[in-house]
Amino acid sequence: MQLGLADRFGRVATDLRVSLTDRCNLRCSYCMPEEGLDWLAKPELLTDDEVVRLVSVAVKHLGVQEIRFTGGEPLLRRGLVGIVARTTELAPRPEVSLTTNGIGLARQAQALKDAGLDRVNVSLDTIDQDTFIELARRDRLKDVLAGLDAAQAAGLTPVKVNAVLMRGVNDQQAPQLLEYCLERGYELRFIEQMPLDAQHGWNRATMVTADEILEQLSDRFDLEPTDAATRGSAPAESFTVRGGPQTVGIIASVTRPFCGDCDRVRLTADGQVRDCLFARTESDLRSALRGGADDEELADRWRRAMRNKLPGHGINDPSFLQPTRPMSAIGG
Repeated sequence: MQLGLADRFGRVATDLRVSLTDRCNLRCSYCMPEEGLDWLAKPELLTDDEVVRLVSVAVKHLGVQEIRFTGGEPLLRRGLVGIVARTTELAPRPEVSLTTNGIGLARQAQALKDAGLDRVNVSLDTIDQDTFIELARRDRLKDVLAGLDAAQAAGLTPVKVNAVLMRGVNDQQAPQLLEYCLERGYELRFIEQMPLDAQHGWNRATMVTADEILEQLSDRFDLEPTDAATRGSAPAESFTVRGGPQTVGIIASVTRPFCGDCDRVRLTADGQVRDCLFARTESDLRSALRGGADDEELADRWRRAMRNKLPGHGINDPSFLQPTRPMSAIGG
Protein backbone atom coordinates (compact mmCIF):
# COMPACT_ATOMS: atom_id res chain seq x y z
CA MET A 1 0.00 0.00 0.00
CA GLN A 2 1.33 3.44 -0.92
CA LEU A 3 2.10 5.55 2.11
CA GLY A 4 2.45 9.28 2.47
CA LEU A 5 1.58 12.26 0.32
CA ALA A 6 4.18 11.88 -2.42
CA ASP A 7 4.11 13.71 -5.74
CA ARG A 8 5.68 12.76 -9.08
CA PHE A 9 8.84 14.73 -8.34
CA GLY A 10 9.88 12.90 -5.19
CA ARG A 11 8.55 15.44 -2.69
CA VAL A 12 6.56 14.19 0.28
CA ALA A 13 4.12 16.49 2.11
CA THR A 14 4.38 16.22 5.89
CA ASP A 15 3.21 19.76 6.75
CA LEU A 16 -0.56 20.35 6.55
CA ARG A 17 -2.04 23.87 6.56
CA VAL A 18 -5.71 23.80 7.59
CA SER A 19 -7.90 26.84 6.98
CA LEU A 20 -10.68 27.11 9.56
CA THR A 21 -12.50 30.08 8.03
CA ASP A 22 -12.20 32.48 5.12
CA ARG A 23 -13.39 35.39 7.27
CA CYS A 24 -11.07 38.04 8.67
CA ASN A 25 -11.44 41.09 10.91
CA LEU A 26 -8.80 43.09 9.03
CA ARG A 27 -8.86 44.33 5.44
CA CYS A 28 -5.17 44.36 4.54
CA SER A 29 -4.69 46.07 1.20
CA TYR A 30 -2.49 43.30 -0.21
CA CYS A 31 -5.14 40.68 0.60
CA MET A 32 -8.69 41.94 0.09
CA PRO A 33 -10.79 45.02 -0.70
CA GLU A 34 -11.95 47.33 2.07
CA GLU A 35 -15.53 46.07 1.89
CA GLY A 36 -14.43 42.46 2.36
CA LEU A 37 -15.43 39.45 0.26
CA ASP A 38 -18.36 37.11 -0.25
CA TRP A 39 -17.74 34.68 2.62
CA LEU A 40 -18.41 30.97 2.43
CA ALA A 41 -21.88 29.97 3.65
CA LYS A 42 -21.87 27.99 6.90
CA PRO A 43 -23.14 24.72 5.31
CA GLU A 44 -20.12 24.79 2.99
CA LEU A 45 -17.65 24.93 5.88
CA LEU A 46 -16.28 21.79 7.47
CA THR A 47 -17.69 21.24 10.94
CA ASP A 48 -15.33 20.88 13.91
CA ASP A 49 -15.78 17.09 13.78
CA GLU A 50 -15.05 17.04 10.05
CA VAL A 51 -11.89 19.11 10.49
CA VAL A 52 -10.59 16.76 13.17
CA ARG A 53 -11.53 13.70 11.12
CA LEU A 54 -9.54 14.87 8.09
CA VAL A 55 -6.61 15.96 10.24
CA SER A 56 -6.68 12.53 11.85
CA VAL A 57 -6.57 10.84 8.44
CA ALA A 58 -3.59 13.01 7.48
CA VAL A 59 -1.69 12.15 10.67
CA LYS A 60 -2.56 8.48 11.07
CA HIS A 61 -2.69 7.36 7.44
CA LEU A 62 -0.57 9.82 5.47
CA GLY A 63 2.46 10.62 7.60
CA VAL A 64 1.67 14.29 8.27
CA GLN A 65 3.79 15.52 11.19
CA GLU A 66 2.93 19.23 11.42
CA ILE A 67 -0.47 20.91 11.50
CA ARG A 68 -0.82 24.67 11.05
CA PHE A 69 -4.29 26.15 11.58
CA THR A 70 -4.87 29.23 9.44
CA GLY A 71 -7.62 31.36 7.97
CA GLY A 72 -8.80 33.96 7.07
CA GLU A 73 -8.44 34.58 10.77
CA PRO A 74 -8.61 31.29 12.73
CA LEU A 75 -9.29 33.03 16.05
CA LEU A 76 -12.74 33.81 14.63
CA ARG A 77 -13.52 30.06 14.62
CA ARG A 78 -15.68 29.47 17.68
CA GLY A 79 -14.50 25.87 18.14
CA LEU A 80 -10.78 26.61 17.71
CA VAL A 81 -9.63 25.61 21.21
CA GLY A 82 -11.50 22.31 21.01
CA ILE A 83 -10.10 21.55 17.55
CA VAL A 84 -6.58 22.20 18.82
CA ALA A 85 -7.12 20.01 21.90
CA ARG A 86 -8.41 17.08 19.84
CA THR A 87 -5.57 17.45 17.33
CA THR A 88 -2.87 17.36 20.00
CA GLU A 89 -4.43 14.16 21.38
CA LEU A 90 -3.76 12.29 18.13
CA ALA A 91 -1.14 9.56 18.05
CA PRO A 92 1.44 10.07 16.75
CA ARG A 93 1.16 13.56 18.17
CA PRO A 94 1.77 16.22 15.48
CA GLU A 95 3.38 19.59 16.07
CA VAL A 96 0.49 22.08 16.12
CA SER A 97 0.78 25.79 15.42
CA LEU A 98 -1.43 28.73 14.47
CA THR A 99 -1.11 31.61 12.01
CA THR A 100 -3.10 34.64 13.15
CA ASN A 101 -3.34 38.40 12.85
CA GLY A 102 -3.20 38.52 16.66
CA ILE A 103 -6.54 40.22 17.26
CA GLY A 104 -8.17 38.34 20.11
CA LEU A 105 -5.01 36.38 20.90
CA ALA A 106 -4.62 38.18 24.23
CA ARG A 107 -7.88 36.56 25.37
CA GLN A 108 -7.20 33.09 23.97
CA ALA A 109 -3.45 32.54 24.25
CA GLN A 110 -3.51 30.70 27.59
CA ALA A 111 -6.49 28.53 26.62
CA LEU A 112 -4.74 27.57 23.39
CA LYS A 113 -1.58 26.72 25.27
CA ASP A 114 -3.57 24.61 27.73
CA ALA A 115 -5.15 22.82 24.74
CA GLY A 116 -1.69 21.84 23.57
CA LEU A 117 -0.89 24.47 20.93
CA ASP A 118 2.88 24.61 20.46
CA ARG A 119 3.44 28.05 18.96
CA VAL A 120 2.02 30.92 16.92
CA ASN A 121 2.90 32.96 13.86
CA VAL A 122 1.50 36.49 14.04
CA SER A 123 1.18 38.75 11.00
CA LEU A 124 2.48 42.24 11.76
CA ASP A 125 3.69 44.56 9.00
CA THR A 126 4.42 47.68 11.04
CA ILE A 127 4.53 49.01 14.59
CA ASP A 128 3.52 52.51 13.48
CA GLN A 129 -0.16 53.11 14.22
CA ASP A 130 -0.87 55.32 11.21
CA THR A 131 0.82 52.90 8.84
CA PHE A 132 -1.06 49.98 10.39
CA ILE A 133 -4.38 51.73 9.75
CA GLU A 134 -3.35 52.48 6.16
CA LEU A 135 -2.41 48.86 5.52
CA ALA A 136 -5.06 47.00 7.53
CA ARG A 137 -7.86 49.59 7.25
CA ARG A 138 -8.61 48.99 10.92
CA ASP A 139 -7.26 50.68 14.09
CA ARG A 140 -6.23 47.47 15.87
CA LEU A 141 -2.46 47.70 16.33
CA LYS A 142 -2.71 47.73 20.14
CA ASP A 143 -4.72 44.50 20.06
CA VAL A 144 -2.11 42.78 17.87
CA LEU A 145 0.77 43.86 20.12
CA ALA A 146 -1.16 42.70 23.19
CA GLY A 147 -1.72 39.36 21.49
CA LEU A 148 2.01 38.97 20.88
CA ASP A 149 2.75 39.72 24.53
CA ALA A 150 0.14 37.21 25.67
CA ALA A 151 1.50 34.49 23.39
CA GLN A 152 4.98 35.01 24.77
CA ALA A 153 3.71 34.95 28.36
CA ALA A 154 1.72 31.76 27.73
CA GLY A 155 4.77 29.98 26.35
CA LEU A 156 3.61 29.71 22.73
CA THR A 157 7.22 30.00 21.67
CA PRO A 158 9.10 30.72 19.61
CA VAL A 159 6.66 33.52 18.78
CA LYS A 160 7.15 34.22 15.09
CA VAL A 161 6.19 37.46 13.34
CA ASN A 162 5.46 37.57 9.61
CA ALA A 163 5.78 40.89 7.79
CA VAL A 164 5.05 42.01 4.23
CA LEU A 165 6.59 45.25 2.98
CA MET A 166 4.61 47.42 0.56
CA ARG A 167 6.44 49.98 -1.54
CA GLY A 168 5.62 53.52 -0.53
CA VAL A 169 3.80 52.41 2.61
CA ASN A 170 6.03 50.51 5.06
CA ASP A 171 9.00 49.60 2.89
CA GLN A 172 11.37 51.77 4.96
CA GLN A 173 10.24 50.38 8.32
CA ALA A 174 12.04 47.02 8.27
CA PRO A 175 14.80 48.03 10.73
CA GLN A 176 12.27 49.50 13.17
CA LEU A 177 10.21 46.32 13.11
CA LEU A 178 13.25 44.10 13.54
CA GLU A 179 14.47 46.10 16.54
CA TYR A 180 11.05 45.78 18.15
CA CYS A 181 11.08 42.00 17.71
CA LEU A 182 14.66 41.60 18.91
CA GLU A 183 13.87 43.48 22.12
CA ARG A 184 11.00 41.10 22.87
CA GLY A 185 12.49 37.83 21.69
CA TYR A 186 10.19 37.37 18.70
CA GLU A 187 11.45 35.73 15.50
CA LEU A 188 10.78 38.09 12.59
CA ARG A 189 10.42 36.91 9.00
CA PHE A 190 9.90 39.18 6.03
CA ILE A 191 7.86 37.71 3.16
CA GLU A 192 7.91 38.95 -0.42
CA GLN A 193 4.43 40.05 -1.45
CA MET A 194 2.84 37.27 -3.50
CA PRO A 195 0.10 37.40 -6.17
CA LEU A 196 -2.68 36.23 -3.88
CA ASP A 197 -4.80 39.35 -3.44
CA ALA A 198 -8.51 39.20 -4.19
CA GLN A 199 -8.25 42.29 -6.39
CA HIS A 200 -5.55 40.71 -8.62
CA GLY A 201 -3.64 43.96 -8.33
CA TRP A 202 -0.22 42.43 -7.64
CA ASN A 203 2.54 43.98 -9.69
CA ARG A 204 5.99 42.45 -9.69
CA ALA A 205 7.52 45.81 -10.60
CA THR A 206 6.37 47.34 -7.31
CA MET A 207 7.10 44.32 -5.10
CA VAL A 208 9.78 44.86 -2.44
CA THR A 209 12.28 42.08 -3.12
CA ALA A 210 14.24 39.96 -0.68
CA ASP A 211 17.48 41.57 -1.83
CA GLU A 212 16.11 45.03 -1.09
CA ILE A 213 15.00 43.92 2.38
CA LEU A 214 18.38 42.38 3.13
CA GLU A 215 20.21 45.50 1.94
CA GLN A 216 18.07 47.74 4.14
CA LEU A 217 18.59 45.57 7.21
CA SER A 218 22.32 45.23 6.56
CA ASP A 219 22.66 49.01 6.75
CA ARG A 220 21.59 48.89 10.40
CA PHE A 221 22.42 45.39 11.64
CA ASP A 222 25.35 43.01 11.49
CA LEU A 223 23.84 40.01 9.67
CA GLU A 224 25.44 36.66 8.93
CA PRO A 225 23.80 33.79 7.00
CA THR A 226 23.10 30.73 9.11
CA ASP A 227 24.14 27.29 7.94
CA ALA A 228 22.14 26.65 4.76
CA ALA A 229 22.40 22.90 5.37
CA THR A 230 20.10 23.21 8.38
CA ARG A 231 17.37 24.99 6.41
CA GLY A 232 15.76 21.85 4.97
CA SER A 233 12.27 22.62 3.69
CA ALA A 234 11.96 25.83 5.74
CA PRO A 235 10.97 28.70 3.43
CA ALA A 236 13.04 31.39 5.15
CA GLU A 237 16.66 32.24 4.49
CA SER A 238 17.91 32.84 8.03
CA PHE A 239 20.50 35.34 9.28
CA THR A 240 21.95 35.79 12.74
CA VAL A 241 21.71 39.34 14.06
CA ARG A 242 24.63 40.98 15.88
CA GLY A 243 26.39 37.67 16.27
CA GLY A 244 23.29 35.78 17.44
CA PRO A 245 21.65 33.85 18.86
CA GLN A 246 18.64 35.82 17.57
CA THR A 247 17.84 35.58 13.87
CA VAL A 248 15.81 37.24 11.15
CA GLY A 249 14.35 35.39 8.16
CA ILE A 250 13.59 36.46 4.62
CA ILE A 251 11.17 34.42 2.52
CA ALA A 252 11.88 35.06 -1.16
CA SER A 253 8.81 33.28 -2.50
CA VAL A 254 8.94 35.12 -5.82
CA THR A 255 12.58 35.93 -6.57
CA ARG A 256 14.16 32.76 -5.13
CA PRO A 257 11.40 30.13 -5.04
CA PHE A 258 11.97 27.00 -2.97
CA CYS A 259 9.39 24.75 -4.67
CA GLY A 260 11.84 21.89 -5.05
CA ASP A 261 11.94 21.41 -1.28
CA CYS A 262 8.23 22.00 -0.62
CA ASP A 263 6.68 19.65 1.95
CA ARG A 264 3.30 21.39 2.31
CA VAL A 265 -0.28 20.56 1.47
CA ARG A 266 -3.36 22.65 2.20
CA LEU A 267 -6.94 21.95 3.24
CA THR A 268 -9.42 24.77 2.72
CA ALA A 269 -12.20 25.64 5.14
CA ASP A 270 -14.70 23.98 2.78
CA GLY A 271 -12.76 20.73 2.55
CA GLN A 272 -10.76 21.07 -0.66
CA VAL A 273 -7.19 19.79 -0.98
CA ARG A 274 -4.73 22.20 -2.58
CA ASP A 275 -1.37 20.70 -3.45
CA CYS A 276 0.19 24.17 -3.87
CA LEU A 277 -0.58 27.65 -2.61
CA PHE A 278 -0.84 28.75 -6.25
CA ALA A 279 -2.75 25.71 -7.55
CA ARG A 280 -5.43 26.34 -10.16
CA THR A 281 -7.26 23.13 -9.27
CA GLU A 282 -8.54 21.52 -6.06
CA SER A 283 -9.62 18.04 -4.97
CA ASP A 284 -12.86 17.67 -3.03
CA LEU A 285 -12.69 15.71 0.22
CA ARG A 286 -15.81 17.21 1.79
CA SER A 287 -18.22 15.44 -0.55
CA ALA A 288 -16.57 12.07 0.02
CA LEU A 289 -16.50 12.67 3.76
CA ARG A 290 -20.18 13.57 3.89
CA GLY A 291 -20.98 10.72 1.53
CA GLY A 292 -19.76 8.14 4.05
CA ALA A 293 -16.22 7.44 2.84
CA ASP A 294 -14.06 5.57 5.35
CA ASP A 295 -10.61 6.77 6.41
CA GLU A 296 -8.73 4.68 3.86
CA GLU A 297 -10.83 5.98 0.98
CA LEU A 298 -10.28 9.55 2.14
CA ALA A 299 -6.54 8.87 2.43
CA ASP A 300 -6.45 7.38 -1.06
CA ARG A 301 -8.27 10.37 -2.53
CA TRP A 302 -5.74 12.64 -0.81
CA ARG A 303 -2.81 10.63 -2.20
CA ARG A 304 -4.21 10.88 -5.72
CA ALA A 305 -4.68 14.63 -5.33
CA MET A 306 -0.99 15.09 -4.58
CA ARG A 307 0.08 13.27 -7.73
CA ASN A 308 -0.97 16.30 -9.79
CA LYS A 309 1.35 18.74 -8.02
CA LEU A 310 3.45 20.75 -10.46
CA PRO A 311 7.24 21.13 -10.09
CA GLY A 312 6.89 24.83 -9.20
CA HIS A 313 4.43 27.68 -8.69
CA GLY A 314 5.31 29.28 -12.03
CA ILE A 315 5.10 32.91 -10.87
CA ASN A 316 8.08 33.75 -13.07
CA ASP A 317 6.59 32.10 -16.17
CA PRO A 318 4.90 34.36 -18.77
CA SER A 319 1.88 32.01 -18.70
CA PHE A 320 1.35 32.33 -14.93
CA LEU A 321 -2.24 32.86 -13.83
CA GLN A 322 -3.13 33.91 -10.31
CA PRO A 323 -5.30 31.37 -8.44
CA THR A 324 -9.01 32.14 -8.33
CA ARG A 325 -9.13 32.04 -4.55
CA PRO A 326 -7.33 34.81 -2.68
CA MET A 327 -5.02 34.07 0.25
CA SER A 328 -7.79 34.60 2.81
CA ALA A 329 -9.83 31.79 1.24
CA ILE A 330 -6.90 29.41 0.78
CA GLY A 331 -5.14 29.51 4.13
CA GLY A 332 -1.41 30.09 4.37
